[in-house]
Amino acid sequence: MNELLKFLEIGEILTEVAVALGPLLLFFGLFQVFFLRLPAAYIVNLVKGVCMAFVGLVLFLQGVKVGFLPAGTEMGVLLGASENKWILVPIGFAFGFVATIAEPAVRILGFEVEKATSGFIRARVILITLASGVAVFVAMGMFRTVYGVPIHYFVIPGYLIILGMLRFTNPTFVSIAFDAGGVATGPMTVTFVMALSVGVATILGNRSPILDGFGLIALVAMAPILSLMSLGLLYSWRKRKRA
Repeated sequence: MNELLKFLEIGEILTEVAVALGPLLLFFGLFQVFFLRLPAAYIVNLVKGVCMAFVGLVLFLQGVKVGFLPAGTEMGVLLGASENKWILVPIGFAFGFVATIAEPAVRILGFEVEKATSGFIRARVILITLASGVAVFVAMGMFRTVYGVPIHYFVIPGYLIILGMLRFTNPTFVSIAFDAGGVATGPMTVTFVMALSVGVATILGNRSPILDGFGLIALVAMAPILSLMSLGLLYSWRKRKRA
């Protein structure tokens, strides 16, 4: 009963979503009045879509607040208390893969890439590539948290490799890769994986929840760039081989 009452306390979430959607509706209204002048049927469909998006965002964000964040933190505490700390690495890989597969923005990116390339780059290929890259870097983040490795040991070499790959990667894949870096750090990945990392760092006696618990999302943001640029190199190699 207490959990139900807590879930129903969504006044703050309602306000946040209304403030987020309000400016978008205002801009659209101005363009509609002065420039677009779209037919009434389109406006009706837009209003329906906005209402559904509003309700969906409110329910999703409230679910994250009362479900995903506490669950991720508790799982991190439970796993961090285990004697076999190494098990966090494969578990981090699995969670990173599953969370990315479930990320709506990643699927949208895949659909848009497939449509823009007329099917040359399949949405499923983008999805699997992103999920695999994020999974590897979440596993590296868990390794960093458990063994106290400084984050710059991962970030600096990673971006140096990215800069080196820019010279050889097809510009099409470079653009997709850098967009994917923001797409992969969506609400599913951030809320669950970050809560898991903070939970692990909290229970480990010689780790700081601030220094060791955070920073994982920086690795997640770097993972899609490396993985998709690697995919671009593979496509270029196959193209040269066929030629």
